[in-house]
Amino acid sequence: MAKVVAICGMPGSGKGVFAEVAMELGLPVRSMGDMIRAEVEARELTPDPHVFGRMAQELRDEYGDGVLAARLAPLIDAELANHELMIIEGMRGVAERVIFLEHWGADFSVVAIDSSPPSTRFARITARGRSEDGDRASFEVRDQRERRWGLQTLIKEADFVISNSESLESFTEKSHQFLLELSA
Repeated sequence: MAKVVAICGMPGSGKGVFAEVAMELGLPVRSMGDMIRAEVEARELTPDPHVFGRMAQELRDEYGDGVLAARLAPLIDAELANHELMIIEGMRGVAERVIFLEHWGADFSVVAIDSSPPSTRFARITARGRSEDGDRASFEVRDQRERRWGLQTLIKEADFVISNSESLESFTEKSHQFLLELSA
């Protein structure tokens, strides 16, 4: 039976790096953040840190906290016919986990990236230079917003935890090993 694994972690924790490792191993990855970026683009909004956060909240306010998961699950189902393992990068809320668990049951699990202190995470997002990142104040607002959605609960209750408190090389190797074991 095919497995679906969702990755969660605070902003700058290493979710994107984990997803890159998965793709290098030939595993399909769907990004929940890409869904927000696509919505911003479809509405022809100017991409900045505030518009991405506002869009994510507006979608949740209008359609419910699990909107992204509800939209993503059927897309993943279509891909499961051709893959034994699918990765969802960027799950941020408890409502999303509920939808995924209802959808895939025991074939769904959560991996949390246990991240470094906020100062290190902020340095990481500053270095990556995405349009949704921004200054320190934007970073702190984003942290608070994602906590309200239940991200810390997801991290605490995850099925697996990978620490990202050392070097990029160390985290990349841990992610690689984890995915190899999960794929076996």
